[in-house]
Amino acid sequence: MRPNDFDCIVVGGGHAGVEAAHAAARIGARTCLITLGKDTIAKMSCNPAIGGLGKGQIAREVDALGGLMGLAIDATGIQFRLLNRSKGPAVRAPRAQADKYLYQRFMCEQLERTENLTIVEAMATEILVDGSQVCGVRCSDDETYSGQTVIVTAGTFLRGLMHTGVEQSPGGRLGEPAANELSASLESLGLKLERLKTGTPVRLNAATCDLDELEIHHGDDDPAPFSFMTDRLDRPQIPCWITYTNERIHQLIRDNLDRAPLYTGQIQSTGPRYCPSIETKIERFAEKGRHQVFLEPEDEACTTIYCNGISTSLPRDIQEQMLRLMPGTENARIVHYAYAIEYDYSSPVQLRSSLETRRIGGLFLAGQVNGTSGYEEAAGQGLIAGINATRLLRGQEPLVLGRDQAYIGVMIDDLLTRGIDEPYRMFTSRAEHRLALRSDNADRRLTEIGHSMGVVDRDRYDRFCGKMSQVESLRQYLQTTRRSGESLWEVLRKPNNELAEDLTVEPEVQSAGYGREVLEAVTIDAKYEGYLAKQRRTVQLQRKLDGKKIPSGLDYAAVEHLRVEAREKLSAFRPATLGHASRISGITPADITVIQVHLKKYHNSRAARD
Repeated sequence: MRPNDFDCIVVGGGHAGVEAAHAAARIGARTCLITLGKDTIAKMSCNPAIGGLGKGQIAREVDALGGLMGLAIDATGIQFRLLNRSKGPAVRAPRAQADKYLYQRFMCEQLERTENLTIVEAMATEILVDGSQVCGVRCSDDETYSGQTVIVTAGTFLRGLMHTGVEQSPGGRLGEPAANELSASLESLGLKLERLKTGTPVRLNAATCDLDELEIHHGDDDPAPFSFMTDRLDRPQIPCWITYTNERIHQLIRDNLDRAPLYTGQIQSTGPRYCPSIETKIERFAEKGRHQVFLEPEDEACTTIYCNGISTSLPRDIQEQMLRLMPGTENARIVHYAYAIEYDYSSPVQLRSSLETRRIGGLFLAGQVNGTSGYEEAAGQGLIAGINATRLLRGQEPLVLGRDQAYIGVMIDDLLTRGIDEPYRMFTSRAEHRLALRSDNADRRLTEIGHSMGVVDRDRYDRFCGKMSQVESLRQYLQTTRRSGESLWEVLRKPNNELAEDLTVEPEVQSAGYGREVLEAVTIDAKYEGYLAKQRRTVQLQRKLDGKKIPSGLDYAAVEHLRVEAREKLSAFRPATLGHASRISGITPADITVIQVHLKKYHNSRAARD
């Protein structure tokens, strides 16, 4: 076997690529990660943070499935907070600022220690195919690497074009080249590429900022870890600071919109609606006299500051003037100017549920190349692509997480059934089963699955089994122990009671020494038992549709009584199951009934022939 022969090749060392390469290699595939340089692996090119609403749930899911993200942020985080702590557990989510340099180093070291994984520093330029099957990757140095599966995780590098005022420069991110040839290669394979836009704010020299008079923003006193393998966090907590824009800044921006690429027509692509640039905020929310800006340290030594809230593509001189007018940054020195970036992405409706492309066998896409945004969304896709590339090699059915199983499942299903018209970001509101998809129970939902896939190792699985044994033991105790004619379980379900606030008020529970995670799990299970039971009944009905497969080559034009719009949508999306079809925008219950009747006739006619 040649040194350049692999089972799986991963292109791109960002957050999707890291998880894809680690998962494939952990399962046992001979894996090659092609990245521009080891020093850019898992680079936090935008906000140096992990988690948030919806995103924190995904990060916990990646961890529960055996991924690296949770371990990495626990080892390198500098401020941890549980968001929505005062609200219900369904919408609580962990978030942490990272020392972005330590984060990169941690990820690189983890990959270097992973068996079956080879890291190649090169620029991938061409996806090689044999007919309609992928067979390898060619790099800019003309070196070729053969592989039965290839996972492309190119981030913003595909024909990336950066904008700062009228200045335009090709690049995947600051200081790194664009992957123009790789875009051309994907198009030559028949994949349809479109354009999106995102942006990033200035970075400041922290020593030149005047932070003393600003509002300080601390992390939690008793921070909760991301990883289910981390017992407690003992890293130093670094604060953030809050400042605000003002009318003088707003007027400065209005006066210079004729120099803003977003408004001159220089940028044609769609950007993220949920995370607008400062110039878009000024126009969209004209009634607001100020906008909040978080000044977030990018490392433990607090050498640089990330200005969260003023992403822009305005010219450099305007960026400098904005800072002169904002409290705390009047004398700040800019380390990196803000910029917007346009890049290619592949419409996700061209994918199977496994993240394999429908057109080219063995070719998978994961991360921003599918139109998503964010490190967490990328990591979730990368992990699933890594698992499924390996399962394809072994002739096994792919792992497809349902909408009732994981936020990762919600995300992938959204991409495949709804497509996108702007960068996709996960929110808790996207998950109809969010009461069951909490950040606290990601391990109970997914660790067993990760173990069956071969990603979760023995140490993690043993730890999980130990926790589940304690959860069951505590549940049994509460259900069988009675006080004043009712079980402690029934007491726990009542609102505003002492037991629900703290289970350890029960002496036997306190003496058993259950950990925080076990107490939390049982309390939430009891409190939401009725709601969860109702949700499970809804899930069972949907699973019946998800279990009914549609032949991949079904000719929708031949389906009698199917509406023209439905034929067009279904032919474009090529749903794998009736459940998948039912979630496509514009497909009605009547359309699903028509397809069911057609499939019954189809199967009956095949049975008669056989």
